[in-house]
Amino acid sequence: MERLFRIGSFCFRMICPEEIPIPEHFLQFACAGDAVPEFTYRIQITDRFSETEKKVLARRADLMVYETEGGEGRQIGIKGRAGSYGCYEERSEREADVQIWRESLEELRIDPVFTSLFALERHMIPRGSLILHCAYMVHEGKAVLFSAPSETGKSTQAGLWERYRGSHTVNGDRALLRKMEGTWYACGWPVCGSSEICEIRDTPIHAIVMLRQGKKNSVERLSAFQAFSQLYAQITVNQWNRALVMQAMQAIEDIIQTIPVWQLTCDISEQAVLCLEKKLFPENTAAPGSPMPGGKSQC
Repeated sequence: MERLFRIGSFCFRMICPEEIPIPEHFLQFACAGDAVPEFTYRIQITDRFSETEKKVLARRADLMVYETEGGEGRQIGIKGRAGSYGCYEERSEREADVQIWRESLEELRIDPVFTSLFALERHMIPRGSLILHCAYMVHEGKAVLFSAPSETGKSTQAGLWERYRGSHTVNGDRALLRKMEGTWYACGWPVCGSSEICEIRDTPIHAIVMLRQGKKNSVERLSAFQAFSQLYAQITVNQWNRALVMQAMQAIEDIIQTIPVWQLTCDISEQAVLCLEKKLFPENTAAPGSPMPGGKSQC
């Protein structure tokens, strides 16, 4: 089976056996057969992985990264479980082999398990795009991104805006940040976490909101240093690849120069929505003749 996909500006070909289960969210990114792929993934099913004797670049419980003649290789696992379910090896700048352990085939239906096989961040960053851990919401035609570590309430805050302001959530867990014609856009991504909300939609970014749980609602604009450090922590970056790290840092610096980054300390009430709305959409909340809100405010 041969399929073409496009995520952001990256068009690639996937050649794989028919029995490989491609998740529905990933299939949304399939593109027409006349598209010209820049990269090819050749997928095979295997009963065992061979041990590598090549130079190891990075190692953690669910991932081992090593050098290959064509660039980089990875043995990919699942946190909390021994062994690997997939192996990714670059043969050249335009091609990689992917092997999948036969007993893990059904687990490929899980979005992050399948998507992790393709090292997509290695292809996004050189194209000026970043993968941000966030809930991607659209309000009045503008993207607002709620970012924070897992279990902090990203999709919950997006849900509050849907409930009280009629906003729309495009993805509950990830967004691809991409600069097009001088403007940064939030774009669709095939992984959406437990939210199961995953759409393809490109929207100009109005604001990025870093979340922090609290009993009182308050919001303040972060300094450039604060914005950079908090954003960097939520971007998918290969720390073992210095060139990609530098490219990602340059992209983040460009983002914070043009897009406001806010810190929202919040509960899960409509008051949290109103508190943030006063900063992001003051024209909707300010009384006639009142000053535009700025700095830190407590609601």
